[in-house]
Formats: sequence, C-alpha cells, structure tokens
Amino acid sequence: MPDTHGADAPEGDAYEATDPPVAGLLLAAGGGRRLGGRPKALLEHRGRPLVEHAARALRAGGCTPVHVVLGASAPEVRERAVLPGAVLVDNPGWAGGMGSSLRAGLASLAGTDARAALVLLVDQPGIGAAAVARVVAAYRGPGSLVSAAYGGRRGHPVLFGADRWAEISADATGDRGARAYLKARERDIVLVECGDVALPYDIDTEEDLSHLETGVAPESGGIGKGRAPETE
Repeated sequence: MPDTHGADAPEGDAYEATDPPVAGLLLAAGGGRRLGGRPKALLEHRGRPLVEHAARALRAGGCTPVHVVLGASAPEVRERAVLPGAVLVDNPGWAGGMGSSLRAGLASLAGTDARAALVLLVDQPGIGAAAVARVVAAYRGPGSLVSAAYGGRRGHPVLFGADRWAEISADATGDRGARAYLKARERDIVLVECGDVALPYDIDTEEDLSHLETGVAPESGGIGKGRAPETE
C-alpha cells in the first residue's frame, strides 16, 4: 500500500490549475546491478540522494501528486531520503524489471484525481523541472501520449493519459517498461523537444558515475555536466 512521506503550472492554455492534475510517477526501484548492487535511488548527487532530485523536479515541473515507486533497499530509502508530500509505493517484485514498477505505480494512481501520469526515471539527473514542465504543458486530455525528445529522438519524461493506463500495464513486462507500447504507437506520440533544457544520460555503469556531482549546487533545471547518450 502506498503511504505519504511527509509550482505553479506552466504557462499556456494546455494545462490550467483548474484542470485534472497530471501526476508525477518516479520509478526508483532499481538495484543498480551494474553498479555493484548500489540502489540508484540512494546514489549521491549534489550532496543528496538521486531520488530527492527527481521528486523535486516532478513537483517543480507542475506534477501533483508525486508517487515514488521503491524496491531495492526501500527501508533505507525511506529513512535517508527527504520526500515531502510524496506517496511512496512499494514494489516487492522490483527485481523482475522496470515493467513491474510501472504497473505498481499506475495501480497506485487508480482512484486518484490524476488524468495523466508523467513518468520519470530516478537515474537521469540531467532531466529537471524545465523538461517536466514542457511535457506537462502538452497534456490535452486522458488520451494524451506525450514524450520529451532530444534532437528529435524520444526520451524521458513520458506522459500517459489515464485512458491508456490499463493497456500499458498489461503490456509492461520485464525490463521493457512501456517501450513496446510506445514503439507500436509512434504516430500517436506528441514529441516535445527538450534538448536545450535537459541532458538524458543514464547512471547505469561505474563509468556513468562521473556524471554525479559532489558538494551542494543550486538546481539547474536539469542541465548538468556529461554527455547525452542515445535514448530509447
């Protein structure tokens, strides 16, 4: 069962304060197999765990509520991370891949007022509030299907209207997440270019740890150091 762990909408006519909310869904359950078993949610960036930075980006980008799916070392994440107002969702099947976390997250939103879920991955600290806000602003209704793009190539975050959740959940297995669903619906996806405000690198390997910054630095809206490798 989810529990609560104790910005204004972007300008434009697509998403107003009176509209049904776009929820933020942060997938933060990964165990960091290629990082020596270090959970990605707890990797330190600018002095705090990655999960805090990602949750903050969702809130500042206009998402409400924010649900965070936990798996590997969930008790430690709950103890160490400061996630005000976030709903924490346990995924006991996290080792089965990202698909199980996506299903758990979407299920946790059932019964809420959310009409769309904006999905962000915890291991992409180069993506901040600016990219989130752009994708949220493209929301048009419960059938929306929107993705950030980097140089015209699809990446995260991705927004799924509520009318799509059941089909996405049925298709989300293993490590695929929503990849197959999106590939089959390329023509339906609204792409929102975010390459000028975010870098879509992942923290997957020991080499990628060089992207993480030490010390405490002001939030940059997502742009940070490092290369921008290919997205899905």
